[in-house]
Amino acid sequence: MGNGRIVYYDSFERDDKRMILAATEKGLCWAGGFNEDEQQMQSWLLKQEPHRTFQKDEQKLRIYIEAMERYFSGDLRTFDIPLDLRGTPFQLAVWKVLQHIPYGETRTYSDIANDIGNPQSVRAVGTAIGRNPVLIAIPCHRVIQKNGALGGFRAGLSLKEFLLQLESEKSQTKIPL
Repeated sequence: MGNGRIVYYDSFERDDKRMILAATEKGLCWAGGFNEDEQQMQSWLLKQEPHRTFQKDEQKLRIYIEAMERYFSGDLRTFDIPLDLRGTPFQLAVWKVLQHIPYGETRTYSDIANDIGNPQSVRAVGTAIGRNPVLIAIPCHRVIQKNGALGGFRAGLSLKEFLLQLESEKSQTKIPL
């Protein structure tokens, strides 16, 4: 089936922690945090499309796992893997802007609202960012509050801080934390 109803998944492991990745034939549709498991992935994706089925498949996930391995080793700065995103037009617009935040840099929620042409939508931008189904590949961790505070992160602030630190070290830039 090429219609996106079968979701293939596997896990990426780093430092004794697991991240669940899931993809349809169209592309990556889920990249969880190290605190999210298969049940959370399935629940999230079934809310979007209730008639999906799930199949563990290491081979189908190989390109996505390799991309994450390259990211965490500092060899990948921009993800060019196919994505299969389901969201509202507003969410899709926000996620598209997030993909253009350069590695090792941050933007504020206000910056994102301005970039989508709706400067009054800062809270809605935060909500859309919280609905990002593919963490890291769509770098929502690069969005911080205007005052420099980290803000929220579905996978926990410790992972957000870790990702920002990793990018800061690999890019030789200083990200204010």
